[in-house]
Amino acid sequence: MGIIVNLDVMMAKRKISLGDLAERIDITPANLSILKTGKAKAIRFSTLEAICKELDCQPADILEYKEDEA
Repeated sequence: MGIIVNLDVMMAKRKISLGDLAERIDITPANLSILKTGKAKAIRFSTLEAICKELDCQPADILEYKEDEA
């Protein structure tokens, strides 16, 4: 599995829409959607910092590692 992105879970907990979060952290909704769906190959620390600041959470609340099942 690798890295799991739990951004949608944190957004639901904070009751914030994708469009609102994108506007608040100054990123396009399309790019935020790619991150939210787990299709992103990378994330900038500045983007991760902005998301954590806006959602009042830690990086581990958004990103999770799960080992591949053999």
